[in-house]
Amino acid sequence: MEILGLSTSPSSGGAYALILSETEGNRRLPIIIGTFEAQAIALELEHIKPPRPMTHDLLRNVIQSFDSFVKSIVISDLKEGTFYAKVICDLNGQEIELDARPSDAIALGIRFKAPIFASDEVLNEAGITSATDVVDSLRKSGKSVAYDETAQTSSVKGADAAEISFADKLKQLEKKLDTAIKNENYEEAAQLRDQISRIKG
Repeated sequence: MEILGLSTSPSSGGAYALILSETEGNRRLPIIIGTFEAQAIALELEHIKPPRPMTHDLLRNVIQSFDSFVKSIVISDLKEGTFYAKVICDLNGQEIELDARPSDAIALGIRFKAPIFASDEVLNEAGITSATDVVDSLRKSGKSVAYDETAQTSSVKGADAAEISFADKLKQLEKKLDTAIKNENYEEAAQLRDQISRIKG
């Protein structure tokens, strides 16, 4: 994965969307992060050196003082809307895995110019290109997509207004997701993706 950029909007409440993009694909992975972590990532990407070391600079210095370095960053899991990451360090040829938030892991990793990876499971569930891909990924993950049958076939008899309204709401969210992606508003797209996932899960 490569860092495509940081996105925010006035309605985000101080949060940013860190956009990761497949180097050999067209999926993008938005991860909502805090202002401090976004600043730490942005400063390093822009090669701006603060007068005093920031937290991630301090971590880099500590790691280097033990003759170690960050080998790679892995976005390893997604549970109940929360992303998990691992910092893979090399200490005298021995590989060490450290649990971390993706924002901290990436802020540290870019200071070592370490490559960033995402597991297939995470990309299948949270990577976005269009609303159709979100639906397909949910099907593959075994989550319920029964609303399709309720809204579009007669396999479910006696569907009431609530079920049809439920299907309509999902369709509206998927249209909004498509629009957000086309407008490259990834912060909104991430929120819509998570909302769709919660409803279907």
